[in-house]
Amino acid sequence: MTAPHPVVPDSEDCLIEARHALLSFGATPALQGASVRVGAGEILAVMGPSGSGKSTLLHCLAGILTPDSGEIHYSGRRVDTLREQERSALRRDHFGFVFQFGQLVPELTAEENVALPLLLGGARRGDALREARGWFGQLGLGGLEQRRSGELSGGQAQRVALARGLVARPQVLFADEPTGSLDSLTGEQVMELLVAAARQQGTTVVLVTHEARVAAYADREVIVRDGTVRSMSTHRVGS
Repeated sequence: MTAPHPVVPDSEDCLIEARHALLSFGATPALQGASVRVGAGEILAVMGPSGSGKSTLLHCLAGILTPDSGEIHYSGRRVDTLREQERSALRRDHFGFVFQFGQLVPELTAEENVALPLLLGGARRGDALREARGWFGQLGLGGLEQRRSGELSGGQAQRVALARGLVARPQVLFADEPTGSLDSLTGEQVMELLVAAARQQGTTVVLVTHEARVAAYADREVIVRDGTVRSMSTHRVGS
């Protein structure tokens, strides 16, 4: 049995945090005072029904959206008050992303898609491609380096997206319904690879899902309802 995990990480272990975040889209409230802490190296599942605000919370934690009020902190730094250029640099240098449909660039090969974060960070093309190729064997994608997204199965494309999210060794990986477009078996394979790679690199993961079988891979889960973090597990999921 896995040891219990604290509901809220100690302040010294907290890497990323939302404090009383409120955000509306026009007259529609999305977040209504949501607060959550994520510990360094933790895999946190953010659960809730469709429209509950869980993806909006992820986007605020990642600096993609800024709340109307409340605070977002990352590694002791206030994120929501940064200029857009500064938040873009933060996302580029510290965060990785995996989304439901992969969102690969169709004009690029699989290895070029994986290398993209490194290239955007200023790495030389040859160095970036060499680093990218190292992920293909690790994720069971050997021989697919030159294929484009239209030539990959859904599971293969999502594993390429996972490699792209992790290739720059981000401190935080934000995964928004990463198995939502996959069948159960392929989704489990992707989650096993995601968790293993994140553990190996010490990457913190914020995982949005509405599926209990996906949340079971996390250390801890929080439940978002009506734009508020309503409940949190007191033990590691599955312990």
